[in-house]
Amino acid sequence: MLKLLTPDLHVESVFELNLEKLKENDIKGLIIDIDNTLVSWEIKHATEKIKAWLLGLRKEGFGICLVSNNTKDRVAVFNEELKLPAIHRALKPRIGAFKKAMKTIGTTAENTAVIGDQIFTDVLGGNRMGLFTVLVVPIVGKEFWWTTFMRKIERYVLRIILKDNKGDI
Repeated sequence: MLKLLTPDLHVESVFELNLEKLKENDIKGLIIDIDNTLVSWEIKHATEKIKAWLLGLRKEGFGICLVSNNTKDRVAVFNEELKLPAIHRALKPRIGAFKKAMKTIGTTAENTAVIGDQIFTDVLGGNRMGLFTVLVVPIVGKEFWWTTFMRKIERYVLRIILKDNKGDI
C-alpha cells in the first residue's frame, strides 16, 4: 500500500520541476492539479508566473490537462485565459479523470505524469494508473476543512515514505 502513496518525485513547487528529468523519463503529457499546486485555494485566476510556466511547458512540447476535484465554476474561472483542456469534479483518486485527461492530450500511462499536492488524491490516483507521479509541497493558504484534516495524515505518511527512501524521491 505504501508504494501506491509514494511519488516518483517530490519538489517544493512546480517551478522547481526539472523538465529535462521528465523528458528523460519519456514524459509527453502532464496532468496538473490546480488548488494548492498551481495557486492557493482562494486565488481565482492563474498568476502571471503560472501562466508563463504553463506556456513554457507547451513550448517544450508537453501536452497539458488540468484535473481538479473542484467545481466546474472554479475550474472554468481559473482556466478562462489559459484555455487548456480541463476536467472538474475529477473524483481523484478514482481513475476515470486520469483516463479522460490522457485521451484528451493523446498520451498513455507510460508517457504521462501527474503533478499535484496531495498524496491521497493526485499521487494515489496517478500510481494506480501507472503514471509518473510528482508531489509538490502545498501552497500555503486557506483550505477546505476536509483537506486540512487529510494534510495531517499526509504529513505522517510522507515522513514514513521519506524515511524509507532516505529522503530520495
